[in-house]
Amino acid sequence: QVQLVESGGGLVQPGGSVRLSCAASGGPFRLYAMAWYRQAPGKQRELVAVITDGGYTNYADSVKGRFTISRDNAKNMIYLQMNSLKTEDTAVYFCTQYRGSSVYSAPGYWGQGTQVTVSS
Repeated sequence: QVQLVESGGGLVQPGGSVRLSCAASGGPFRLYAMAWYRQAPGKQRELVAVITDGGYTNYADSVKGRFTISRDNAKNMIYLQMNSLKTEDTAVYFCTQYRGSSVYSAPGYWGQGTQVTVSS
């Protein structure tokens, strides 16, 4: 059974930075694309960033140039470095393992989420 556990969220001031981590267990992590999604209050869950098994990345337009997704296959970890944070980045951030290796795969497993609040 695949398990995903996020950590690293919290309260941060506008313009600040935070790094989210996601620990994966229970499957061949390195074979799958992984992604971060977020959901703000009253809004639908949206894709933030995705990384394939080979390291190709893609980002939502709203975070390009500010966020960086990465993975460490040896540690079964993915990360989301978030810089120049804005109040509109406030959301619960979810880690997901896709059903395949491509960015066109669908999410299969989800973590429980971690709250990021950007506020002064």
